[in-house]
Amino acid sequence: MPKHILTRGHGRALTRHHKIAAAGVAALGAAAIGFSAVPSNASTTTTAEAPAQTAKVTYSTQQIQGVKADVNSQLAGTSVKVEQIAAKKQAAAEAAAKKKAAAEAKAAKARQAAESASRSTERAEVKKAAPKKYGDNLDGWIREAMSIMKKNGIPGSYEGIHRNIMRESSGNPKAINLWDINAQKGIPSKGLLQVIPPTFDAYHVKGTPKNIYDPVANIVAACNYAADKYGTMDNVDSAY
Repeated sequence: MPKHILTRGHGRALTRHHKIAAAGVAALGAAAIGFSAVPSNASTTTTAEAPAQTAKVTYSTQQIQGVKADVNSQLAGTSVKVEQIAAKKQAAAEAAAKKKAAAEAKAAKARQAAESASRSTERAEVKKAAPKKYGDNLDGWIREAMSIMKKNGIPGSYEGIHRNIMRESSGNPKAINLWDINAQKGIPSKGLLQVIPPTFDAYHVKGTPKNIYDPVANIVAACNYAADKYGTMDNVDSAY
């Protein structure tokens, strides 16, 4: 009978195939135990069929940390530059807005001044185009004459002019004296203040009609003559 090898507790013998399988399992288990026993920070070695030398592989985080710091520095620098550019753009925009506002305010002020000047000119032109109206009566003639006298520096009051007119012509602008000495000489006194033609021509005031019977022209010429001879028409109380 063949010789059998008995196992513990079993009545069956191990075949050659079983022995090889068991040996392989034991080898794998030993390798696993040996690998797990190597510390995590220890270097590893590899063995070839004809090992020449052992190369160590070292892992380090220093270079990665340096790169990370450099990248962070660059990003920080870029962020600062972006902020500076944004600040410059904002400052430029604010300056442009202020400049524009100042220009608009200046233009508005200039327009307002121009409009004000234009309105003043228009009022002056309207006033010039529409002179003050005086009544076509003795009161209106005296007041208009006094306005012209004032512009030409000729003295005389309303009362003094009115008093002399009433004595000389009773307020009739067409009155004429045909019996006094002047009439005898061929130069009769005419108009409201009974002025002879030579006197009217000599003391006529520019801007008034050259018509001795025109009430306003007659008053202004007579008052101009009285101012030269008597100081003012107010000082005349009789024929002059």
